[in-house]
Amino acid sequence: MPQTLYDIYCGPAPDAASLAWRWNLDPVLLAALAVLAFVLLRNGNRRTFAVLGLVVLAVAFVSPLCALASALFSARVLHHVLLVAAAAPFLALALGRPAWLARAPQVAFAAHTLLFWLWHSPAAYAFALSSHAAYWLMQLSLLVSAVWIWAAALSPRTPTGNACALLFGTMLQMGMLAALLTFSREPLYDAHLTTTAAFGLTPLEDQQLAGVLMWVPAAGPYLLAVLWRIRAILAERSLDRLPP
Repeated sequence: MPQTLYDIYCGPAPDAASLAWRWNLDPVLLAALAVLAFVLLRNGNRRTFAVLGLVVLAVAFVSPLCALASALFSARVLHHVLLVAAAAPFLALALGRPAWLARAPQVAFAAHTLLFWLWHSPAAYAFALSSHAAYWLMQLSLLVSAVWIWAAALSPRTPTGNACALLFGTMLQMGMLAALLTFSREPLYDAHLTTTAAFGLTPLEDQQLAGVLMWVPAAGPYLLAVLWRIRAILAERSLDRLPP
């Protein structure tokens, strides 16, 4: 399907020369980010996490990355990695990991896995680019389900073993999808069949790059969180062993 038949948020695919000027200044988006900033920054103890989360969201939705994702599937995957593996943990920490958000981690994992695979299937991906409403349904469902997982994984109420399993499981399912993208022998996403050449990539090379981004950099935050949870429990055990 030609890209002209899509109604892509952030507009049609840019070329390399125009990319630097393709900032997204959608007033509705900027107002939503301002409201989110007002809500999150009220908690002075967690402002650093809030600011970091807001910066990542601005990079994803306001910077030229948003327009680049119209041209390159690899940029779209980078965009999603920023949402689920960077913005989501910062937002979960900024919210203070409330008990209600950390409940039902198994349901959180199932929901996020289903949504992550669904939105990266060719048919659902094409639907997400068919209208602005569909685009935001994809983005918000990925972000909210990821915040849910991170809140459960980082909550002190979640046993360390369960938290590590949740993080490893999320990383594993992303790696499996990344492998399918990396080793596919043909491009799967019609929206990018004619838009990658301006950036020196074939559609298949772009898709393989997307797989690598989903496979390697995306795993980093989950591994760091696992190490943090393990370090915390080892520190507690060391304190328990100290003589009175």
